[in-house]
Amino acid sequence: MQEFSVLNIFLLVLGGGLAGFINTLAGGGSFLTIPLLIFMGLPPTVANATNRLGVFMQSLTATRQLHSHGVFPVRFSLIIAIPAVLGSVLGTYGALVISDDAFKKYLAVFMVLMTLSTFLKPSAILPRPVGNYSLRRWALLWLLFFGVGLYGGFIQAGVGFLIIAAMVLTGYDLVAGSATKSFVIFLLTCVSLAIFWAGGKVQVVPGVALGAGSMLGAFIGSHVTITKGNDFIRKFVVAMVILSAIFLLVK
Repeated sequence: MQEFSVLNIFLLVLGGGLAGFINTLAGGGSFLTIPLLIFMGLPPTVANATNRLGVFMQSLTATRQLHSHGVFPVRFSLIIAIPAVLGSVLGTYGALVISDDAFKKYLAVFMVLMTLSTFLKPSAILPRPVGNYSLRRWALLWLLFFGVGLYGGFIQAGVGFLIIAAMVLTGYDLVAGSATKSFVIFLLTCVSLAIFWAGGKVQVVPGVALGAGSMLGAFIGSHVTITKGNDFIRKFVVAMVILSAIFLLVK
């Protein structure tokens, strides 16, 4: 069991707060927290699992806050969460059996791909739906969110970017999209966390430290989402893309 000093705990709370804020508005907060846990001595696969405890706490806080403000499309979110949860089961079991060295390589590759994917503009090639969704659009949404869950179960970092991109197909604005994103991440994280916990991969102390900070960050992020609206979220996503790209270049 890894020992953590008071300074380490403080840094984890601080890092969790920043990640919670980032994740609630856009995504990519785990790009900060997973490397932070690895830097503090956790094996990469353990860091990946332990990070889910913080994500669980922050997504629960964000979902409750956004729901209380009436911007949460409950029925739609429940429907598209089903394939996401199914995908997360497969992704999490994949993360359990992979070695630490292999996981580090996959993490590096997916960090690059996630950052590049945020520059794509699916709204430029996909029409926004009007009225009820067709069977074809529902099938595409289920396929996309199954892939979201698969990736979220395996690594999780950057899954918010994928959900925001997939939400282009729904016609919802970015505020409702942020609420759906938090809810879907909460559900798939519940499943992943339970599997990781059963596999003995979760360390409670650093996970709770991250979670404490993440809850505060998510609370602030939810308030900003409501008060600032779509334009601010769009600019924030662009800023996170640039920072993620810089982080990848430095690393």
